Amino acid sequence: MEAIEVGYRSIDTAQAYGNEEGVGNALKKCGLLREEFFITTKIWISNAGYEKAKASIEESLKKLQAEYIDLLLIHQPFGDYYGSYRAMEEAYKSGKVRAIGVSNFGPDRFIDINHFSEVKPAVNQVETHVFQQQKIANEYMKKYDTQIMSWGPFAEGKNDYFNNPILKQIGETHKKSVAQVALRFLLQTGVVLIPKSTHRNRMEENFNVFDFALSAEEMKQIEALDGGESLFFSHYAPETVEWFMSIA
Repeated sequence: MEAIEVGYRSIDTAQAYGNEEGVGNALKKCGLLREEFFITTKIWISNAGYEKAKASIEESLKKLQAEYIDLLLIHQPFGDYYGSYRAMEEAYKSGKVRAIGVSNFGPDRFIDINHFSEVKPAVNQVETHVFQQQKIANEYMKKYDTQIMSWGPFAEGKNDYFNNPILKQIGETHKKSVAQVALRFLLQTGVVLIPKSTHRNRMEENFNVFDFALSAEEMKQIEALDGGESLFFSHYAPETVEWFMSIA
């Protein structure tokens, strides 16, 4: 509710987060029209496959207390995600979902599902922050007219994120925090943001990134921070895949 009071209107949830019901209750209690919000949720791998995904979409709608979902994503590129995507295409055509896409799909799997889909993915939500800028993946998303959306824009503080000297120096120039500089950088590169915080003051801080702009030189400095690798885990690593298979 605090995020809504601050002014947030885009809410990112997922079956795996276990909070769709809470989001639905908040939407009902806040007093604002459903049309004022943009709600994203995701199909978890335990619901992969046409029949399971179809049933889980109905369950998500019920928990969200909504007649439609603005954006529905496949959460992970594992299991029968082709079957899931067919169920999502049906939901899209029936109006239960306004847009569909994927999450955590690397360029190879993204190109594959894009090629064989009837309704092209509107979004690919991937780990994106100053240390993993997804430059190659974003090239292909732009080529196929798919919007990149960032999860983990602060990388959960990894790599001493909030003490980075370049981000701090740029922040001092603009009288902004490291977090605000990092978010502004992503915005200026065309990335859709979903910053996470449980503190109201930080929610307000994250919201106030529209009153300044980074110079071309500042953008270059931040671009140079890109390591091109995940700070969490690789979806291609055998041990990662085995872990996901253990919960599928």
